[in-house]
Amino acid sequence: MNCLKSRLLSAATFTALIASPGAFAQTSADAETLVQDEVVVVGQYLFSDQVNALKAPTPIIDVPQSLSIVTADQISERGFVSVGDIIDYTVGVNNSQGEGHRDAVVFRGIRSTAAFFVDGVRDDVQYYRPLYNVEQVEILRGPNALLFGRGGTGGVLNRVTKKADLDERFTGYSVGLDTFGGYDVSVDSNFVVSDTAALRINAYYERLENHRDFFDGDNFGINPTARFALTPQTTLDLSLEYIDQERFVDRGIPTGSDGKPVEAFEDIVFGDAELNTTTHEATILRAQLQHEFSDTFKGIVTASYGDYDKAYTNFYASGYNQALNPGFVTLDGYVDTTQRENFVLSGNLVGEFDTGSISHTLIAGAEYIDTNNDNDRFNARWSTNGFTDDNEIFAIQRNLGLRGGVGTGFNNFVDPVTGVISGNGESTINDFRRNLNDNTESEVQVYSVFVQDQIELSPMFDLVLGGRFDSFDQSTTNLAADGTPTTSRTDEKFSPRAGLIFKPQENISIYAAYSETFLPRSGEQFASTGSLDPDEFENAEIGVKWDFQPGLSLTAAYFQNDETRAARDDAGEDMEIRGTEIEGFEVQLQGQVTEQLFVTAGYSYLEGETDNGRELPRELPENMFSIWGAYQITDKFGVGLGATYQDESFITDLDIGTDASNHPTLPSYTRFDAAAYYDISDDLRIQLNVENLTDELYFPTADSTHQATVGAPLNAKITLTGRF
Repeated sequence: MNCLKSRLLSAATFTALIASPGAFAQTSADAETLVQDEVVVVGQYLFSDQVNALKAPTPIIDVPQSLSIVTADQISERGFVSVGDIIDYTVGVNNSQGEGHRDAVVFRGIRSTAAFFVDGVRDDVQYYRPLYNVEQVEILRGPNALLFGRGGTGGVLNRVTKKADLDERFTGYSVGLDTFGGYDVSVDSNFVVSDTAALRINAYYERLENHRDFFDGDNFGINPTARFALTPQTTLDLSLEYIDQERFVDRGIPTGSDGKPVEAFEDIVFGDAELNTTTHEATILRAQLQHEFSDTFKGIVTASYGDYDKAYTNFYASGYNQALNPGFVTLDGYVDTTQRENFVLSGNLVGEFDTGSISHTLIAGAEYIDTNNDNDRFNARWSTNGFTDDNEIFAIQRNLGLRGGVGTGFNNFVDPVTGVISGNGESTINDFRRNLNDNTESEVQVYSVFVQDQIELSPMFDLVLGGRFDSFDQSTTNLAADGTPTTSRTDEKFSPRAGLIFKPQENISIYAAYSETFLPRSGEQFASTGSLDPDEFENAEIGVKWDFQPGLSLTAAYFQNDETRAARDDAGEDMEIRGTEIEGFEVQLQGQVTEQLFVTAGYSYLEGETDNGRELPRELPENMFSIWGAYQITDKFGVGLGATYQDESFITDLDIGTDASNHPTLPSYTRFDAAAYYDISDDLRIQLNVENLTDELYFPTADSTHQATVGAPLNAKITLTGRF
């Protein structure tokens, strides 16, 4: 009966915008008991506490889905400072560049900039998400519509935030400095106001520096939370978060005639030294009310409001011909702004009951989302071509001679016969005000209802069945068009989910699962309503989980993700059904090998093509592998060593049957990292984290053919963490 009950509470927690931490059991095998908001994690088991006392401990071995969890302690010890750092060591997923101004994750071959959640609340604005107030990060693979609604096509990433604690007063702090000159400071203070009220404040400041010219930035965030025990059965959580971010936008370097990034350009930034910048400001309010009607029946209502203001200006390499003009590059550019308001209201009920000899855990809920999104984009325009073109040619040098939109251009020095560029160039000035490319206002309203039943058929078999209905209504006004035409569309979709778990013995489970989700034709960021049906995604997965010794677990899964989408032909009339088929398998090992040695390792194999066999997808490394081992040498001193490997992958889709020898490609790479920890006292630790021990030149991500990210060289960070 207990096998999927924690997952059902998780569904309640997620879809209700819950502020409670951890929906799934962590796989770390720490013997320490960690008291979190409303769960207690002991080893690899998830317990409900007195507020959520609906079920007994449920091990992760009984969850029929591939997932990974990284706790706050692991984030600190590994020196992770971004979502991208966590992805580097997560099986089945990899990073995308995100144009140098946002998190972008490829979940099992499907790229997303919007499959992000905070305490189960949709967090789809494009920015770099901080980790200062995170209790743990949960990465679920496969479509997850029943828990999260639209999107999440290849998986989702949920950040669980820290909450006020009614039982303990404490202050934690952290100060770090890296070899690039960047530094960060964070504080985490909890105040017990009374027996029934507590306040917690998390805050951080980060000064950004790295190995690339002109790169800098400042990040600031503060997140006070409050908890009120209104009655022994009723709890209210309130949260206010403010984020202010600014950083340089670096979109990488061009690829050469062989399709690989040009290593000679590793120190060159292909952008404007002053104008390549992004800013993001956000204010998010969250509230959650929980009430326990009985030991087996509970309700949750949550509300969230977010106000986001995002802008970025960027120039980037749009063209490079190494054979014809090896010393020149073509740049394109634009300014983009987004203002978005999100309001989410949801509620759900969770109950346990029996029908004869069969036990049930039923969850039913509803969700309402209202989003208003304003977006505009202005293209670059250059004086050398009469402000009629967004592309300009520059001589390749350390700073391209481009600063503040002013430089030396070569557009008028191209031989019309040979295409060779020569001469000394001429002064050119960019003016973004000359060309409004896009200016839209969108309003999105989503109504959802869902139900799921976890059924214990016998001591060896559990069945989970559920479905979700979403009504997605969007209207978009194009302010850049004459007459400001408004288009609208409503999509109504039902998304099923099913899973079966077989346990031949207590420490082994074998499962099969099926799920679906959809993505409206407006895409993740509401660019337009479109006239076609939503893209649909199906996932079938079978797996095994084996706790072959206390505190050490092995999981393996085979999966297939199918995408179906309708597309018009070039004439814009006939429709064809296209899609992508991606399949693969993944293996994870995590836990205490010995009393002193903790290991986490993962391997994934991915392959895919379009369903008509015409193309191989981009950003799909066939093999990915990572491993991290931490060894406690003495009671006070420990070391860690890890490696992450990513196979080569295409930067753009490849037509099957064409020559791949010079197709834009990211080469494979292996990066080694290390750490050392020393506990000065029970409440004070100093640690050293070193990235890229072998100082390898590598290119981990790309956004397009001539925008390959240059990985950081050997670098180190020293951090002092304490608590009182």
